[in-house]
Amino acid sequence: MKPLYLLLLLLSSQAFAEEIGSPYLAQAQAGDSRAQYYLAETYYSSGDDKQAEQWAEKAATGGDVDAMALLSQIKFKHGDLVQAKGLAQQAMVAGSAPGAVMLARLLVNTQAGKTDYPQALSLLEKAAENTEDDAAVDAQLLLGLIYANGVEVAQDDAQATTWFKRSSTLSRTGYAEYWAGKVFQQGEVGFITPNKQKALYWLNLSCSEGFDTGCEEFETLSGE
Repeated sequence: MKPLYLLLLLLSSQAFAEEIGSPYLAQAQAGDSRAQYYLAETYYSSGDDKQAEQWAEKAATGGDVDAMALLSQIKFKHGDLVQAKGLAQQAMVAGSAPGAVMLARLLVNTQAGKTDYPQALSLLEKAAENTEDDAAVDAQLLLGLIYANGVEVAQDDAQATTWFKRSSTLSRTGYAEYWAGKVFQQGEVGFITPNKQKALYWLNLSCSEGFDTGCEEFETLSGE
Protein backbone atom coordinates (compact mmCIF):
# COMPACT_ATOMS: atom_id res chain seq x y z
CA MET A 1 0.00 0.00 0.00
CA LYS A 2 2.82 2.69 -1.00
CA PRO A 3 1.88 4.08 -4.41
CA LEU A 4 4.90 6.20 -5.31
CA TYR A 5 5.17 7.22 -8.97
CA LEU A 6 8.24 9.19 -10.11
CA LEU A 7 9.78 9.83 -13.43
CA LEU A 8 13.34 8.66 -13.97
CA LEU A 9 12.29 6.24 -16.70
CA LEU A 10 14.45 7.82 -19.40
CA LEU A 11 17.56 6.76 -17.56
CA SER A 12 19.02 3.32 -18.06
CA SER A 13 18.49 0.91 -15.18
CA GLN A 14 22.17 1.06 -14.27
CA ALA A 15 22.31 4.85 -14.34
CA PHE A 16 19.12 5.01 -12.32
CA ALA A 17 20.47 2.64 -9.70
CA GLU A 18 23.71 4.57 -9.46
CA GLU A 19 21.82 7.84 -8.96
CA ILE A 20 19.17 6.91 -6.41
CA GLY A 21 20.05 3.31 -5.52
CA SER A 22 23.20 4.41 -3.74
CA PRO A 23 24.44 3.47 -1.23
CA TYR A 24 22.69 0.17 -1.89
CA LEU A 25 23.98 -0.65 -5.38
CA ALA A 26 27.58 -1.59 -4.57
CA GLN A 27 26.55 -3.63 -1.53
CA ALA A 28 23.76 -5.30 -3.48
CA GLN A 29 26.13 -6.26 -6.28
CA ALA A 30 28.50 -7.66 -3.64
CA GLY A 31 25.73 -10.00 -2.45
CA ASP A 32 24.36 -8.18 0.61
CA SER A 33 20.76 -9.43 0.76
CA ARG A 34 19.45 -6.48 2.79
CA ALA A 35 21.01 -4.00 0.36
CA GLN A 36 19.44 -6.01 -2.48
CA TYR A 37 16.06 -5.63 -0.80
CA TYR A 38 16.48 -1.87 -0.38
CA LEU A 39 17.56 -1.60 -4.00
CA ALA A 40 14.51 -3.61 -5.06
CA GLU A 41 12.28 -1.25 -3.07
CA THR A 42 13.95 1.71 -4.78
CA TYR A 43 13.21 0.29 -8.21
CA TYR A 44 9.65 -0.62 -7.21
CA SER A 45 8.98 2.90 -5.97
CA SER A 46 10.23 4.25 -9.30
CA GLY A 47 7.90 2.01 -11.29
CA ASP A 48 10.59 -0.36 -12.60
CA ASP A 49 8.94 -3.61 -11.55
CA LYS A 50 11.24 -5.79 -13.66
CA GLN A 51 14.40 -4.61 -11.89
CA ALA A 52 12.57 -4.63 -8.56
CA GLU A 53 11.54 -8.24 -9.01
CA GLN A 54 15.03 -9.34 -10.04
CA TRP A 55 16.69 -7.76 -7.01
CA ALA A 56 13.92 -8.90 -4.66
CA GLU A 57 14.38 -12.49 -5.88
CA LYS A 58 18.12 -12.27 -5.19
CA ALA A 59 17.46 -10.84 -1.73
CA ALA A 60 14.84 -13.49 -0.93
CA THR A 61 17.21 -16.23 -2.07
CA GLY A 62 19.78 -14.72 0.30
CA GLY A 63 17.34 -15.02 3.18
CA ASP A 64 15.73 -11.56 3.38
CA VAL A 65 12.12 -12.22 4.40
CA ASP A 66 10.92 -8.68 3.64
CA ALA A 67 12.10 -9.20 0.05
CA MET A 68 9.67 -12.11 -0.15
CA ALA A 69 6.91 -9.74 0.96
CA LEU A 70 7.94 -7.29 -1.76
CA LEU A 71 7.77 -10.10 -4.33
CA SER A 72 4.25 -10.77 -3.09
CA GLN A 73 3.37 -7.12 -3.59
CA ILE A 74 4.75 -7.17 -7.15
CA LYS A 75 2.78 -10.33 -7.99
CA PHE A 76 -0.33 -8.74 -6.49
CA LYS A 77 0.12 -5.62 -8.58
CA HIS A 78 0.32 -7.69 -11.75
CA GLY A 79 -2.74 -9.78 -10.97
CA ASP A 80 -1.13 -13.05 -9.82
CA LEU A 81 -2.94 -13.14 -6.51
CA VAL A 82 -2.53 -16.86 -5.89
CA GLN A 83 1.28 -16.68 -6.09
CA ALA A 84 1.22 -13.41 -4.16
CA LYS A 85 -0.69 -15.12 -1.35
CA GLY A 86 1.79 -17.99 -1.15
CA LEU A 87 4.74 -15.61 -0.98
CA ALA A 88 3.03 -13.46 1.66
CA GLN A 89 2.29 -16.56 3.74
CA GLN A 90 5.95 -17.62 3.62
CA ALA A 91 7.13 -14.11 4.50
CA MET A 92 4.70 -13.84 7.41
CA VAL A 93 5.71 -17.23 8.85
CA ALA A 94 9.36 -16.16 8.60
CA GLY A 95 8.61 -13.07 10.69
CA SER A 96 8.18 -10.30 8.11
CA ALA A 97 5.78 -7.53 9.19
CA PRO A 98 5.29 -6.37 5.55
CA GLY A 99 4.57 -10.03 4.75
CA ALA A 100 1.86 -10.11 7.42
CA VAL A 101 0.28 -6.96 5.99
CA MET A 102 0.37 -8.36 2.45
CA LEU A 103 -1.18 -11.63 3.62
CA ALA A 104 -3.96 -9.70 5.35
CA ARG A 105 -4.54 -7.72 2.17
CA LEU A 106 -4.96 -10.97 0.25
CA LEU A 107 -7.13 -12.58 2.93
CA VAL A 108 -9.78 -9.89 2.36
CA ASN A 109 -9.67 -10.15 -1.43
CA THR A 110 -12.06 -12.63 -3.04
CA GLN A 111 -9.80 -12.89 -6.10
CA ALA A 112 -7.13 -14.59 -3.95
CA GLY A 113 -9.42 -17.37 -2.72
CA LYS A 114 -11.58 -17.80 0.36
CA THR A 115 -11.52 -14.72 2.55
CA ASP A 116 -10.61 -14.81 6.24
CA TYR A 117 -11.37 -11.45 7.85
CA PRO A 118 -10.73 -12.58 11.46
CA GLN A 119 -7.19 -13.68 10.58
CA ALA A 120 -6.61 -10.55 8.52
CA LEU A 121 -7.68 -8.31 11.41
CA SER A 122 -5.47 -10.23 13.83
CA LEU A 123 -2.43 -9.89 11.57
CA LEU A 124 -3.04 -6.19 10.98
CA GLU A 125 -3.65 -5.30 14.62
CA LYS A 126 -0.37 -6.94 15.59
CA ALA A 127 1.55 -5.18 12.79
CA ALA A 128 -0.13 -1.87 13.63
CA GLU A 129 1.21 -1.88 17.19
CA ASN A 130 4.88 -1.87 16.17
CA THR A 131 5.15 1.77 15.14
CA GLU A 132 8.92 1.43 14.77
CA ASP A 133 8.27 -0.63 11.62
CA ASP A 134 7.08 1.11 8.45
CA ALA A 135 4.60 -1.75 7.97
CA ALA A 136 2.50 -0.19 10.75
CA VAL A 137 1.51 2.64 8.40
CA ASP A 138 0.08 0.20 5.86
CA ALA A 139 -1.46 -2.02 8.54
CA GLN A 140 -3.37 0.88 10.06
CA LEU A 141 -4.48 2.12 6.65
CA LEU A 142 -5.80 -1.32 5.70
CA LEU A 143 -7.60 -1.66 9.03
CA GLY A 144 -9.30 1.66 8.33
CA LEU A 145 -10.33 0.51 4.85
CA ILE A 146 -11.82 -2.72 6.21
CA TYR A 147 -14.00 -0.86 8.73
CA ALA A 148 -14.93 1.84 6.22
CA ASN A 149 -15.85 -0.77 3.63
CA GLY A 150 -18.16 -2.82 5.85
CA VAL A 151 -17.87 -6.19 4.06
CA GLU A 152 -17.88 -9.21 6.42
CA VAL A 153 -17.11 -6.70 9.16
CA ALA A 154 -19.71 -4.18 10.32
CA GLN A 155 -19.13 -0.76 8.79
CA ASP A 156 -17.75 1.49 11.50
CA ASP A 157 -16.61 4.93 10.34
CA ALA A 158 -15.51 5.85 13.85
CA GLN A 159 -13.15 2.86 13.94
CA ALA A 160 -12.01 3.61 10.42
CA THR A 161 -11.29 7.24 11.34
CA THR A 162 -9.23 6.15 14.34
CA TRP A 163 -7.09 3.83 12.24
CA PHE A 164 -6.64 6.36 9.46
CA LYS A 165 -5.56 9.02 11.95
CA ARG A 166 -3.03 6.64 13.48
CA SER A 167 -1.65 5.83 10.04
CA SER A 168 -1.48 9.49 9.06
CA THR A 169 0.32 10.33 12.30
CA LEU A 170 3.13 8.03 11.21
CA SER A 171 3.26 9.46 7.69
CA ARG A 172 1.56 12.78 7.00
CA THR A 173 -1.62 14.34 8.40
CA GLY A 174 -4.57 13.56 6.15
CA TYR A 175 -2.58 11.14 3.98
CA ALA A 176 -4.39 7.91 4.95
CA GLU A 177 -7.79 9.56 4.59
CA TYR A 178 -6.74 10.76 1.13
CA TRP A 179 -5.81 7.25 0.03
CA ALA A 180 -9.02 5.87 1.47
CA GLY A 181 -10.89 8.35 -0.72
CA LYS A 182 -8.89 7.33 -3.78
CA VAL A 183 -9.46 3.63 -3.14
CA PHE A 184 -13.21 4.14 -2.82
CA GLN A 185 -13.17 6.30 -5.93
CA GLN A 186 -11.34 3.72 -8.06
CA GLY A 187 -12.22 0.51 -6.26
CA GLU A 188 -10.07 -2.58 -5.83
CA VAL A 189 -11.29 -5.72 -7.57
CA GLY A 190 -12.14 -8.41 -5.05
CA PHE A 191 -12.11 -6.05 -2.08
CA ILE A 192 -13.70 -2.64 -2.53
CA THR A 193 -16.48 -1.63 -4.92
CA PRO A 194 -16.21 1.96 -6.22
CA ASN A 195 -18.38 4.24 -4.12
CA LYS A 196 -18.43 7.96 -4.90
CA GLN A 197 -20.12 8.98 -1.66
CA LYS A 198 -17.56 7.18 0.47
CA ALA A 199 -14.78 8.60 -1.68
CA LEU A 200 -16.10 12.12 -1.13
CA TYR A 201 -16.47 11.51 2.59
CA TRP A 202 -12.87 10.46 3.12
CA LEU A 203 -11.40 13.02 0.71
CA ASN A 204 -13.31 15.74 2.54
CA LEU A 205 -11.94 14.50 5.85
CA SER A 206 -8.44 14.49 4.37
CA CYS A 207 -8.98 18.09 3.28
CA SER A 208 -10.25 19.09 6.73
CA GLU A 209 -7.06 17.58 8.17
CA GLY A 210 -5.09 20.03 6.03
CA PHE A 211 -3.92 17.72 3.22
CA ASP A 212 -4.05 19.97 0.14
CA THR A 213 -4.17 17.12 -2.38
CA GLY A 214 -7.23 15.80 -0.57
CA CYS A 215 -8.91 19.17 -1.07
CA GLU A 216 -8.05 19.19 -4.77
CA GLU A 217 -9.34 15.65 -5.30
CA PHE A 218 -12.52 16.41 -3.33
CA GLU A 219 -13.27 19.45 -5.49
CA THR A 220 -12.59 17.53 -8.70
CA LEU A 221 -14.76 14.57 -7.72
CA SER A 222 -17.54 16.85 -6.42
CA GLY A 223 -17.76 18.46 -9.85
CA GLU A 224 -18.17 15.17 -11.72
